[in-house]
Amino acid sequence: MRLGRRSTNIEDRRGMRMGPAMGGGIGGIAILLIALFLGVDPGALLNSAPEQAGPLSPADSAALANDPNRDLVAAVLGDTEDTWNEIFQANGRDYEEPKVVIYSGMTQSACGMGQAAMGPFYCQLDRDIYIDLSFFEDLRSRFGADGDFAQAYVIAHEVGHHVQNQLGISERTVAQRQRSGETESNQLSVMQELQADCFAGIWANRANQSRRILEAGDVEEGLNAAAAIGDDRIQRKTQGTVVPESFTHGSSEQRVRWFRRGIETGEVEQCDTFNARAL
Repeated sequence: MRLGRRSTNIEDRRGMRMGPAMGGGIGGIAILLIALFLGVDPGALLNSAPEQAGPLSPADSAALANDPNRDLVAAVLGDTEDTWNEIFQANGRDYEEPKVVIYSGMTQSACGMGQAAMGPFYCQLDRDIYIDLSFFEDLRSRFGADGDFAQAYVIAHEVGHHVQNQLGISERTVAQRQRSGETESNQLSVMQELQADCFAGIWANRANQSRRILEAGDVEEGLNAAAAIGDDRIQRKTQGTVVPESFTHGSSEQRVRWFRRGIETGEVEQCDTFNARAL
């Protein structure tokens, strides 16, 4: 993947020290596997803990600033900003650029306390994206999704949730889910997640048309990442059985299909999962 302009909408909190570990008796690996669905509502997994500033040595500060994973996040975020600014402006709207908060271990968000084991998440309340960069190693080692474009897909998916928030889709979906039973609520969640996958694909399409960001194998890396975090694959890995009615993010096949649709069409109208005849 060819990296372009780096976004400045990055808040690096890795110099912060967190308070006591979260309780609840849930193992870190179990939380990780659940949270790797991407876009998971953090409220169900969050707790509170104090946060205190911890001074960094000059060497540590330099290392964080030169972290290649941080640089990738800044580059992908910058590219999504360029893409979605163009799309929104073409439709007579202003795009409010999200901020990515990079942290280590635990951090506070408007949605509660986030922790590394949750994986990346978008907080609808403060409109920020949160990520512990150790997630990228987990994505590679635990789920076999390697490559810089696999990581880019993850970031673009969370940006997709921000786009949904700006368009009012998130608010409407939350309201519908509150009025629904568990099965219907899960289905609405799947629709929302698959649309975020499709929006991630739109970014890849538009950015490649404008800036030629894609290199050989990039699309395959992204599709492999989408497949790796399908509900069916994660359920099979964590509990040995697959329960489709409990899906909240979509099967591997569905996630690949909608990410691919965004890549192939580049059109927002093609991402209407809520009115699709089939997901």
